[in-house]
Amino acid sequence: MAGATEWDLFQSLHAVLEAGSLSAAAKGRGLTQPTLGRHIETLERRLGAPLFVRSPRGLQPTDLALELLPHLQEMSAAAQAALRDASGAKDSVTGSIRITASEMVGAEVLPPMLTAFRERHPGVIIELMLSNAAEDLSRREADIAVRMMPPSQNALVARKVGEVRMGFYATADYLARHGTPCSLDDLTEQHAVIGFDSDSRGIKDLPGLNVPVSRERFAFRSDNDLAQFAAVRAGFGVGVCQDALGRRYGLTPVMPGISVIRLGVWIVMHENLKASHRMRLMFDHLVAGFTAYVQEGRAAE
Repeated sequence: MAGATEWDLFQSLHAVLEAGSLSAAAKGRGLTQPTLGRHIETLERRLGAPLFVRSPRGLQPTDLALELLPHLQEMSAAAQAALRDASGAKDSVTGSIRITASEMVGAEVLPPMLTAFRERHPGVIIELMLSNAAEDLSRREADIAVRMMPPSQNALVARKVGEVRMGFYATADYLARHGTPCSLDDLTEQHAVIGFDSDSRGIKDLPGLNVPVSRERFAFRSDNDLAQFAAVRAGFGVGVCQDALGRRYGLTPVMPGISVIRLGVWIVMHENLKASHRMRLMFDHLVAGFTAYVQEGRAAE
């Protein structure tokens, strides 16, 4: 079809795979549904095989489409990175910065730091991607990452700023109603404990506890860290959170001598971004911010 390049066709395929329907993909791309449908039909003719089959559940991708998906994701990430790089001159403090962090860090720790940066540099646009999976910076899925584990990919600049301690916390109101546990046995037998819904979350044999942990011990179960933290703040029971966040929200440490786990904190970016002034500024800003955050948590020890 005239006017549609291979890049257009593959962008449309990626949009359908991500959105799950022609109508949603067309809306996301700013195209009409018939135009996007013709893109898929043209690509199928050029590839000589179908990319989708229709079923009562809607469009279902074929094996060929699923094989293409990782390549399409790389193409999309590269295109977005190119747009961010082009959005500001190399030595200016304008343009976009895409940051990735865990759900808890991104929602509870980063916002004040990003607010302070934006106040100093109003020409910067922040894109925040929250995921507990380690995004691949080598593919430029993000520019800068805040990670709780050492980076394993090559060609990265990484700075470890310290460790955050996680302990048991509850509201003063909950402890007034139910008492304060003095031991792990007391905690699990007499109190509502907040934890994970899935044993696959790496919670077994936490180093600070020296006891096996399973979902059966929890009165509130969720695999979402933010939901667990919200339950602690609501006074549902006793849960685990970072010391600095416990202090910020006025929570009471429970069995403060027990450190459930310590997590290292690394600020990471691709080495090719060292030449970008705004990326260096953000990298250094986050290093300073998380260094202070780590120190804030230590005050609770």
